Amino acid sequence: MSKYQLPFNSDELDKIINNASAEQLAWMSGYLWGIVAKGALQVESSTLPQNQVDNDLSAANSQKVITLVSASQTGNARRVASELSRDFERLGLVFNHVHAADYKFKKIDQDDIVIIITSTQGEGEVPEEALPFYKFLFSKKAPQLPNLNYAVLGLGDSSYVHFCKAGKDFDQRLMQLGAKRLADRVDLDTDYQQISANWRQTIVDRLAQSIKQSGDPSKALTNNRNIIVENSQYNRENPFMAMVNVNQKITASHSDRDIRHIELDLSDSGILYQAGDTLGVWYENSPALVEELLSLMPFDSEVDVELHGERYRLKQVLIEKIELTQNTPVIISKYAQLIANSQLLALISDKTALRDFAQTTPIIDMISRYQGEFSAQALIDILRPLTPRLYSIASAQDEVGDEAHLTVNVVQYLIDDKKRTGGASYFLAEQIPEQSQIKVFIEPNDNFRLPSDNGLPIIMIAAGSGIAPFRAFMQQRASEAASGENWLLFGNPHFTADFLYQIEWQSYLKDGVLSRIDLAWSRDQAQKVYVQDKLLAQGVDIWQWLQRGAYLYVCGDANNMAKAVNTVLLQIIMQQGQYNEEQANNYLDELRSNKRYQRDIY
Repeated sequence: MSKYQLPFNSDELDKIINNASAEQLAWMSGYLWGIVAKGALQVESSTLPQNQVDNDLSAANSQKVITLVSASQTGNARRVASELSRDFERLGLVFNHVHAADYKFKKIDQDDIVIIITSTQGEGEVPEEALPFYKFLFSKKAPQLPNLNYAVLGLGDSSYVHFCKAGKDFDQRLMQLGAKRLADRVDLDTDYQQISANWRQTIVDRLAQSIKQSGDPSKALTNNRNIIVENSQYNRENPFMAMVNVNQKITASHSDRDIRHIELDLSDSGILYQAGDTLGVWYENSPALVEELLSLMPFDSEVDVELHGERYRLKQVLIEKIELTQNTPVIISKYAQLIANSQLLALISDKTALRDFAQTTPIIDMISRYQGEFSAQALIDILRPLTPRLYSIASAQDEVGDEAHLTVNVVQYLIDDKKRTGGASYFLAEQIPEQSQIKVFIEPNDNFRLPSDNGLPIIMIAAGSGIAPFRAFMQQRASEAASGENWLLFGNPHFTADFLYQIEWQSYLKDGVLSRIDLAWSRDQAQKVYVQDKLLAQGVDIWQWLQRGAYLYVCGDANNMAKAVNTVLLQIIMQQGQYNEEQANNYLDELRSNKRYQRDIY
């Protein structure tokens, strides 16, 4: 081991092993096994400098190296990539798993095999960490790639118009550049586990075949096809039952928004998180919504149905297992065919109308308006499984200990004079009283982190419940007595009704922890003022802070606020830096590549 110059002594190694997660221990196991068994290093770029990784891999043996790139927004793409990594380890393949933010994409023409697993965010956009890679591939600087073999797996949500667009774009562009597909692209919806496993098996089979053909006996294959997933104690599949200590509305009674501050007790869980991470919440559908839906059905609520090979009572499935609050074009199409309704069938051919219908007509209202004959099983088969919702954590563990705080905007609106609500937000606000328990897990967000040097300044830009991670940032900076300046720009409709955590921000400002604050109240005057307007008005100071190394953070709505803020930032860079549009875009991309421009948008 000594020739590898391990960067820790035996005592430090003991600490690492005692404090490492199951996933980290699994990686170390594979790493050490690789050294002993075949001298090949299987590493992730986050653990070694990229040049050392490249040198180790190239020296390992003549086998082609696989570069596995995960581009994740909520953790699903990273999770699938980790599962594929374990498949590769079982085969003894030489691979390098990197997060898209760390991928040296300008050297892609030197890679042998590149496998991209990417999610899609918002209306067809690539994850934040993959944006520089994406823009490079679609630029004039992108090289031809005749010697590259590649595969793409896309993850998305069919409730959005541009389903899995990021994966489709990567796939098509690599093909345009002359690369050869190792396997056909697969696009996964929210219920992706089984199809994902099949795609991984396809990739493994293709690579295994190439190893057999090479005739190299040192690359032994295993007949075990089981996917072994190492889980930490609490995770998505095995959530922790957290007690709700506080469930408090923090908007005024006259506000048109219901935003809750929720405090969860993580005592005895051993769960650790960092400022910037998200909390996954497994929720249940409203019993009132389920009863309304069942009242439209010609069958009994206790009839048996099958889901993923298991038998359940219909009512239980509708409450605990099935998504009921988000309609999608796919569900509408399946329902139209199920009941053979001419109006819905005609709607399917008009993509724009179909999209608008999905966005404005909840599942229950669709079934109410267009009734037909079908079985309970047929209904379950066209709906999607319930998936957890992710919320930015609004606390720092150094400040609150064994707690996690959330800032939840309760989604509610009227359809035909009937109140409709979001599934998870209504569950948290109304179905879970204090001192009850909910299922939660931590989803790390390494793409939204405070600078490692707490002496650097930060600029935080948020609207509405997007304030959540910045409350965590300030708690963390305060607990560390960080010397770096902190600037908050925050927007919401009304000062008196919607100033979230007002007393805390004023206290931080008074104590000097918060260096400055700019507030935008869009409905307090005749002319609407948004956070991007405040940003533009402070363009000179924004530029000066950037010149001093400031980190930029944005949290909020992806389609409106985040896009508007990005546009204003480009204006500021052009005006203050005397750049043209291309230079301003390059400057912002450089900030993003250096992790000085980070966004948590949804």
